[in-house]
Amino acid sequence: MPHSYSAVWVHLVWSTKNREPILNPELRKELFRVIRTIATDYEIYIDCINGVDDHIHLLVRLKTDQSIAEVVKTIKGNSWEYFKDQPGKYITWQDGFAVFSVSPDSLKKVRNYIFNQVKHHRDKGFKDELQVIKESINKF
Repeated sequence: MPHSYSAVWVHLVWSTKNREPILNPELRKELFRVIRTIATDYEIYIDCINGVDDHIHLLVRLKTDQSIAEVVKTIKGNSWEYFKDQPGKYITWQDGFAVFSVSPDSLKKVRNYIFNQVKHHRDKGFKDELQVIKESINKF
């Protein structure tokens, strides 16, 4: 369909296997670069990405022919493949993910939330964070 258009935005979150705190700042920087390269190669639009030691967040705009599950599978699988044979950089992901729809008028708020992950996690763990996100969505 040459004239298709999508404004479907999703906030994706997934963790390292067993929520191991392996994503130190240096490794996160490399991981995010690798994920952006994968996204470019597979025509996945990542608006922003960030995370902390045990999980990452992405804001993604889906194309009309992309499913959420396939986008996540592509990014998780290819990033694992990239790092699997690198000593000291082995990254393995927990099964599953969380996904939240994002309305266009909430994009700025979600971007800000993703950019400020380190600040959010000074006093809040991964499970607590997901609960807060779920509760804020259920208010609507």
